[in-house]
Amino acid sequence: MHDDRTLVEARLRRVLDERVRPAVYPESVPLEVAVWHAPGEPVPVAEGLAAEPEPIAVGARWGAPWGTSWFRVTGTVPEAWAGRTVEALLDLGFDENMPGFQCEGLVYRPDGTPVKGLNPRNQWVRIGAPAEGGEEVRLHVEAASNPVVLDYHPFRPTALGDKDTAGTEPQYTLTRMDLAVFDETVWRLVLDLEVLGELMAELPVDSARRHDILRAVERALDAVDLQDVNGTAERAREQLTGVLSAPAVPSAHRISAVGHAHIDSAWLWPLRETVRKVARTTSNMTALIEDEPEFVFAMSQAQQWAWVKEHRPEVWARVKKAVAEGRFVPAGGMWVESDTNMPGSEAMARQFVHGKRFFLDEFGVENEEAWLPDTFGFAAGLPQIIRAAGAKWLLTQKISWSQTNKFPHHTFLWEGIDGTRIFTHFPPVDTYNCSMKGAEIAHAARNFKDKGRARHSLAPTGWGDGGGGTTREMVAKAARLRDLEGSATVVWETPRAFFEKAEAEYPEPPVWVGELYLELHRATLTSQAKTKQGNRRSEHLLREAELWAATAAVRTGFPYPYEELDRIWKTVLLHQFHDILPGSSIAWVHREARATYERVAAELTAVVEGAQRALAGEGTTALIFNAAPHARHGVPAGGAATAPAGRHRTTLTAGPDGGHVLDNGLLRITVDGRGLVVSAYDLAAGRETVAPGRVAGLLQLHPDFPNMWDAWDVDSFYRNTVTDLTDADSVTAGEDGESVRVVRSFGDSRVTQVLSLPPGEKRLVLDTEVDWHETEKFLKLAFPLDLHAERYASETQFGHAFRPTHTNTSWESAKFEACNHRFVHLEEPGWGVAVVNDSTYGHDVTRGVRSGGDRGTTTTVRVSLLRAPRFPDPETDQGVHRFRHALVPGAAIADAVREGWRINLPERRTTGAREVAPLIAVDDDAVVVTAVKLADDGSGDVVVRFHEAHGGRVRATLTVGFGIADVTVTDLLERPGGDGEPPVRDGDRITVALRPFELMTLRLRRA
Repeated sequence: MHDDRTLVEARLRRVLDERVRPAVYPESVPLEVAVWHAPGEPVPVAEGLAAEPEPIAVGARWGAPWGTSWFRVTGTVPEAWAGRTVEALLDLGFDENMPGFQCEGLVYRPDGTPVKGLNPRNQWVRIGAPAEGGEEVRLHVEAASNPVVLDYHPFRPTALGDKDTAGTEPQYTLTRMDLAVFDETVWRLVLDLEVLGELMAELPVDSARRHDILRAVERALDAVDLQDVNGTAERAREQLTGVLSAPAVPSAHRISAVGHAHIDSAWLWPLRETVRKVARTTSNMTALIEDEPEFVFAMSQAQQWAWVKEHRPEVWARVKKAVAEGRFVPAGGMWVESDTNMPGSEAMARQFVHGKRFFLDEFGVENEEAWLPDTFGFAAGLPQIIRAAGAKWLLTQKISWSQTNKFPHHTFLWEGIDGTRIFTHFPPVDTYNCSMKGAEIAHAARNFKDKGRARHSLAPTGWGDGGGGTTREMVAKAARLRDLEGSATVVWETPRAFFEKAEAEYPEPPVWVGELYLELHRATLTSQAKTKQGNRRSEHLLREAELWAATAAVRTGFPYPYEELDRIWKTVLLHQFHDILPGSSIAWVHREARATYERVAAELTAVVEGAQRALAGEGTTALIFNAAPHARHGVPAGGAATAPAGRHRTTLTAGPDGGHVLDNGLLRITVDGRGLVVSAYDLAAGRETVAPGRVAGLLQLHPDFPNMWDAWDVDSFYRNTVTDLTDADSVTAGEDGESVRVVRSFGDSRVTQVLSLPPGEKRLVLDTEVDWHETEKFLKLAFPLDLHAERYASETQFGHAFRPTHTNTSWESAKFEACNHRFVHLEEPGWGVAVVNDSTYGHDVTRGVRSGGDRGTTTTVRVSLLRAPRFPDPETDQGVHRFRHALVPGAAIADAVREGWRINLPERRTTGAREVAPLIAVDDDAVVVTAVKLADDGSGDVVVRFHEAHGGRVRATLTVGFGIADVTVTDLLERPGGDGEPPVRDGDRITVALRPFELMTLRLRRA
């Protein structure tokens, strides 16, 4: 038999495109259209409906960037259409290749009832099947003219990312506003042919099944009269019945489809637009649920649900009804789909506390899965947090984006730093916007790495962002793929149903230990420095506010600000979303974030100061309040205030070559005439810190122009070229006698660095102010250390994780930029060095060889300070920035932990009448208290959360500074729970035993 396969396949493509798809709407009449352009920000729905529009014609341009236009469409169903299905086709100027990245609309009835969203792949509104013609149609469309920021030529600088710079040029052309007859038979024929054509393309050329489909398709095409598609569509469908009813083989891969719309809480649009994106999508999905009895939709991010509740109560009512039916599923149990690398311990915990509590309070739903399809890598402390929140599963897809190494599993156990294991699934479909194309389904089956041991995978199905979610076409395709020979099988299921099946069939999956590092988007640890700084400072201010407010409430009856703290926590958690905190959003988002962090800081500072005034009373005694979890300067840890102790002294003398020497009896720091640290000598250990022939505190400048994803990526070749900033404008002694001030100029920028050696403290502090005006550059701060280390520790949530310093394998080589929280620590047996920071996250660690021929390795730690990408914010990081770092020679891991907390929680000095004792005191520095607060339920119980921070086992005693009636171990939501050895209470003393990095939460009922 002659091979005519390509001939039939080409015929199928053309007939579908030019004859069958157009016949879905065989008749149409134009609607009358009028428009009112809102003058500024979006207006309430009632105002938009009441506005008086002016006529506009199809073909007219409309929509200034970030504007809102209210279209009114009116018309009459022709008499001849009586009994036929009629739809309105409303094309605002969509590009079907860009669902989620352009204009969108939400359709309302005249009474304000939302109908559904309008999106590039979802332009129809069902009018119905009127028994008689002549029905009047009147709809209103709230249309958002969001500009296309990520265009066909991506990553080009654009002013469209902020309404202040975007201009007023109309962005879109009104394309179609019609009433049309919808021919469901032809629509079903389209889907039959699409499913079979796409399946056929994925089957082996020599397979019998492929040729069976080919001949059936050929017969169907023969049965279609191209001059009368509507009259012959049913005849064509009959030719496909046999191949569509052939069942899948028993070994077929099984896909759980979950309706989904991954909506970034901010990215190439501001937060206010996400509120409307969510309303459009939830309107679409509740409408689809009503039409499709098997369809199930899952939506994560409690913040987005809260926005619907607050801003679109009519949509909220429909959502609640669908949730009650089990068809619209709250997923993930987090406030937002946050970054997980940079949020601190408590913030990561509170993502689950606030997310899970919202779903419990609103729907009684207990989420057992973490749902993070798009987050840029996963910190090694996360499994314990997931478990402590009462969850046990994790889903993500993003690791499939890694550029260097292919992850070896799709279903596995992920083990965190404390030994907690979480059942984890990576959908092998490799997208969180599955559209049920045959290529996607076949890829999922072929790609699944756990064949022979497991058979199930999950496919998040639907257009994300502003794409409107799952479409009726996706649902129809899934129905055809439910049990189809040659394909994986597809069934709509909830995330819980999938995980239960996957876990049951795979009782002993492989284990992956440590962080899930994404080999991409590494620069998100540095971009938008002020957003990151605002996050870090907000986290520590929240710790202080809770600590001092709880202490004042117990000691003085101070009114604990429950509602204020709840609101601020949710604001901070929102801004940890995985395109805000990582710095990959448009200028508008980060401009608003900076202003938000300023407001948060002012509010929290007021709480702290009010609580401290209540505690200290009126008086003139000088007091130091210490919120850090370790004692310092004679002030106890954990929320104490005492009178300041006497000071030690630091000397400043002239050094060689016009430099200076700082000495406090613990360290001797030599700064040369260029303002560079040539020696940091540990006097007690008799040991030099700086690598021979090298200088520390060195600023290094690299070119930074990645191949793609400017704000997200730094590519390894950036290190091929480096400029050491060694020239100084001035190097002078500080007026305090304890510091050296260095000023440098480079490019269009200027940096002022103050190197200080605090009396009585074994740390060199570097305060760096950069007036940054570079473009596509990367600024690093380098510390070459005379230290041999095979690995180093970097702080993560509730502990630290280790990374190798070598690049033996591609896995290690790929980690050329990594995340730390407050410290990086390296050590040889008996002596180590820490580099601590107050607001940076990105860093790199490399190995070198000692100069002078005596062999031996050195290790260099470089802190990432600033970048200057031009997309999506062309002015990223321009302006003045201030950073604080400290070099801590002779540091054990305990010193690194302590100094990391101290640099982030400076003392507060005030005056008062009395000293303050801590609510909770711990007798072992290995136990770090991360939160002291009153219970969220308003009971007045005190909640204390702590963990083992050094990586060893510990038995410690907590002394409670108030009368207690009961002690309960709880989960993160302050409910009874937890595992491990239970605490032992003896009066006001509680003894706990913790394994390495174990997290524990205690609830103390006050007597």
